[in-house]
Amino acid sequence: MAAPVADTAKSAHVEKKNKKKPVKRYWEVTEETGQKRQDQDNPDQTTSTKDTRPLKIKKTGQSQSWKNDPFPGEAPIPQKQLQKFQRGAKHKVPAGAHGKLKEAIVWSKTVSELAQKQAARYDLLLPEDAGFLEGDDDEDTCRISQEDIADAVDITSGSKYFNLHLTQFGPYRVDYSRTGRHLLLGGRRGHVACIDWQTKNLTCEMSVMETVNDVKWLHTEAMFAVAQKKWLYIYDSKGTELHCVKKFNDVLKMQFLPYHFLLATASATGFLQYLDVSVGKEIAAICTKMGRLDVMSQNPYNAVIHLGHPNGTVSLWSPNQKEPLIKMLCHRGAVRSLTVDKTGTYMVTSGLDRKLKVYDIRAFKPLHSYFLPAGASCLSLSQKGLLSASTGDVVQVYQNVWGGNPVSKPYMAHRVRGQVWGVAYCPFEDVLGIGHGQGFTSMIIPGAGEPNFDALDTNPYRSAKQRQEWEVKALLEKVQPELISLDPTQLSKVDQGSFEQRHKERVEVLGYDPLAKEKFKPRTKKKGRSSAGAIEKRKRKVAHEDQRDVIRQTVEERMEKEKQQKEKSSESKELSKKSALDRFRKQGK
Repeated sequence: MAAPVADTAKSAHVEKKNKKKPVKRYWEVTEETGQKRQDQDNPDQTTSTKDTRPLKIKKTGQSQSWKNDPFPGEAPIPQKQLQKFQRGAKHKVPAGAHGKLKEAIVWSKTVSELAQKQAARYDLLLPEDAGFLEGDDDEDTCRISQEDIADAVDITSGSKYFNLHLTQFGPYRVDYSRTGRHLLLGGRRGHVACIDWQTKNLTCEMSVMETVNDVKWLHTEAMFAVAQKKWLYIYDSKGTELHCVKKFNDVLKMQFLPYHFLLATASATGFLQYLDVSVGKEIAAICTKMGRLDVMSQNPYNAVIHLGHPNGTVSLWSPNQKEPLIKMLCHRGAVRSLTVDKTGTYMVTSGLDRKLKVYDIRAFKPLHSYFLPAGASCLSLSQKGLLSASTGDVVQVYQNVWGGNPVSKPYMAHRVRGQVWGVAYCPFEDVLGIGHGQGFTSMIIPGAGEPNFDALDTNPYRSAKQRQEWEVKALLEKVQPELISLDPTQLSKVDQGSFEQRHKERVEVLGYDPLAKEKFKPRTKKKGRSSAGAIEKRKRKVAHEDQRDVIRQTVEERMEKEKQQKEKSSESKELSKKSALDRFRKQGK
C-alpha cells in the first residue's frame, strides 16, 4: 500500500514554474530553423526522425535562397536612360593644374554622375506617357468632332470640352496659369474673369469699363496684369486693383518671364518695357523705332523677347541692350503672329503673305514653309510640339511641324462661332483654349500636354501653404535681368578679352605684375655653400628656364607674321593674273 501513497504525494506536489525561453531572432540560425528551411527548400526529401546532430550546410556551387541575395548590388541602368539626363561634356583637368583645382573638378564629376544616375532611376516613377489620336483605316483624325471625342472618353476628360457663351463683351484674350489650373479671360469691351476651369468655379469677375488689349497671369494665380486702353493695371485674384502703372501706356501685348519676375510689354508707340514685379520698378525702356508692336512672344529657354514688325522682320531683344540682338527677314508682308517652342530651338511665324514658316533659331535658317489659303492670325505651341493655327473662325492643329517631311494635312480641326482672337494651350493638360467673338471654347487635343510635372517647380495640386513656400523660394532664386543673353551657356565661361584688359589696368596701377612668376632665389646653405660665387652659379643654371617662355612667344609671333605675308602675296598674285574678261568665261573652265 506504500506505493500508491507515494504516487499521490508526488501528484499533489506543486510543480515549479517553467522559466521563459529567450526570444529567437531571425538572424540566429538554430538546428530547428535550419532543418525547417532545408525542408522548405527540399519538400520531397523529408526525414521522419529528428536529427540531433549539429547543423552542417553543404558548400555547393548553388547559393541558398534564404541566405544570399540572388540579385546583388544596384540594378543596372540602361544607357539610353542615362544619356537622356546627361549634363553636357565632362570637364578635363588642365595640365599643370593645382591640387585644389583637381579635387574640385573630380568632386563636380562625381556629383554630376550621381545626379544623372538618380534622375535616371527616378524616371521610372513617371509612368505616364502622352498619347495621340489615331483614326481607323482611311480615316482622317481632323474630321473627328469634339462631341465624338467627349462621348468616347471618360467623364472627367469629357468635361474638359465646354463652351462659354459671352456675346456682349467679346472677342476674348486667353491665358492659363503656369500650373494649368486657372484660366484668365479678357474681353475687348472690358470684361475680365478668373476661373478655376476644372471645377468651373468663378474666382472673380469684373468690368473695367475700358478697352482691354491683353491679360497675363504673373508668378502666381493670386495676381494678374491687364493692359487697358491707357495704362497697365495689376489686380489680385479677388478683383481688387493693386497698382496702376502709368509709365506703361498704350500696351498692346504682354509676356511674363517667371524666373526673372519680369513683365515685358509692347506698346503702340513702339516701346518695349520691362517691369520687375518683385520690386515694382521699371528695369528697361527700349525704343525699337519700328512702329506699332502688336506681335510678341518669348523664348522660354533664354528669356529673349521676339517681336514681329509690319515690314516682315522679327527682332530678338534683351533688357541689357538698346539694339536688337538679331534681326531676321521672315515674310514679304507684315508678321501676324509668332511662337517659340519650350526648348528654344524652333520658331514658327505667320504673315500677310499667307505663309507659315518654321525656323531653326540655332542657325537662324528656315526649315519648312507652308502656304495657307487664308493665312494664320494666331499661333500657339504645346508642351509636346503641337502647333495650333487659327484662320478666321477655324482652328487647325498640326503635328510634327519641324520634322523631316513637310506636313500635308492637319492633325485636328474645329470651327467656333466667331472670329478667333487668341489661342493658348493649358500646361499639363490635353486642352486648347480658344478666345473668340462669341466667348470661349475649351477643346480636347490628345497628346498636347506634358503628362509628368515637376512638383517642385509647377505643381497643379499644391495647397495655399505650398504656394507661399514656393513663392519665397522663387524670390530667393530670382535670376537677375543682366544675365539674359542669346546663349545662356556663355555665362559659365570666362571673358578672356575683359580679363586681359583688367589685368593690364591692374599692372599699371600697382607698377608690377602680380601674376608674374617670382624670380629664383637660392636657399641659404651652411658650411660655406652660400658664398656669392656659389649663389651666382645656381642662378645661371636656372636662368635659361625663365627665358623659355619669352623665346617661345617670339618664335610663334614670327611664324604667324610669315604666314600672313605668304597669304597676302598669294592673293596679290591671283588678282594680278585675273583680267576683266574672266567674268564672261564659263565657271567650269
